[in-house]
Amino acid sequence: MLGVPTYWREFGNDTEKNPLLHDIIKKADIVHPWTIGRYSNEATYSKYAEVQKGDIAWCKQNKLDYVGVVFPGFSWHNMNPKSPSNQIPRNRGRFFWKQLSTAIKNGAEMLYVAMFDEVDEGTAIFKVSKNPPVGASTFVKFEDDIPSDYYLYLSGYAGKMLRKQVPFKEDVPLPLKPKD
Repeated sequence: MLGVPTYWREFGNDTEKNPLLHDIIKKADIVHPWTIGRYSNEATYSKYAEVQKGDIAWCKQNKLDYVGVVFPGFSWHNMNPKSPSNQIPRNRGRFFWKQLSTAIKNGAEMLYVAMFDEVDEGTAIFKVSKNPPVGASTFVKFEDDIPSDYYLYLSGYAGKMLRKQVPFKEDVPLPLKPKD
C-alpha cells in the first residue's frame, strides 16, 4: 500500500508535478491518498468526490486497489486552544456520511477511517463522554443530540454496505434518540 497526496493523479497543489510519480504508484498494490483537511463540508467534499471518481477509475485501469480516506470532522482546538473551535464540523454525522456513501458510490471497495482515537484533532470516532472535564477553554465534543457511539455505528453501517450486507443508503442514518 502506498500513501500518496490527495491530488496525486492530477499533479494538483499538494503533489510533486513529476510524471515518474505515476510509474512509482503503478508498482504498488494499493493506492491510499491522504485527504484530511482538503475539504471542510459536504459542498467542498462534492468537488473532491469528482477527483476521487477519476482516481478510482485510474486505479481500476491500472489494476490497482484504492483505499478512500474519510474523517468525521476536524479541529486542532482540543490540542491548541488558540486554533478555531470545531474547524470542520461533524454536522451530526452528515459530513462523515457524505464521504462514506459517496466513496462507496464512486466505487471504493475499501475505506480508511481517520481516526479511531484522535480526540486531540477532533477526528475520534470511538465512544466518548459528552461531558468531558475541561479547563480554561472549551472542548470540541460530539453533538449532544446523537448517541455517544454514533460514529462507530456509521462506520459499521458503511462496512456492511461495502460488503453488500445491507442496501446502499445515500442519506445518513440518523439516530432515533440519544443514548449513552
